[in-house]
Amino acid sequence: MTAPASFRNTVRVRFKDCDAAGIVFFPRYVEMLNDLVEDWFREALDWPFERMHGADRAGVPTADLQCRFVAPSRMGEVLTRELAVTRLGSSSCTLRVRFLGPQADLRVEFGQRLVCVDTQRIAPRPFPAPVREAMARFVDEAAAAASASVRSHS
Repeated sequence: MTAPASFRNTVRVRFKDCDAAGIVFFPRYVEMLNDLVEDWFREALDWPFERMHGADRAGVPTADLQCRFVAPSRMGEVLTRELAVTRLGSSSCTLRVRFLGPQADLRVEFGQRLVCVDTQRIAPRPFPAPVREAMARFVDEAAAAASASVRSHS
């Protein structure tokens, strides 16, 4: 059995990302998350934000966001960002995102639900079929099952 695909890229922690102690100031992680999502749409889903928000008159606002800070990240470190889909609907998807340090140690993790919307009506709309098909390559079945189990017990 092969491991599910996840979208990965790296980001260097810069001076601008840090507080006076030289560690990432927590809102900067959210900006790094947003950059990762934008990269995923451009590089893996072939739906760059400029086309999505422009000609296609769509957007993918965050409807839900959870985060857990595990360990600090310091100026100069290169973090690996990993994104997988834990639920894929017709007009929304839930993501699991993890930022890992240079030793593959977990720094922060996010659960994020995006909803595809028509920006003219500000109402949900289905993802375009090619985008949804591309998203399906990133579905982590094990994480999706665990997420469903947690939801059913809460």
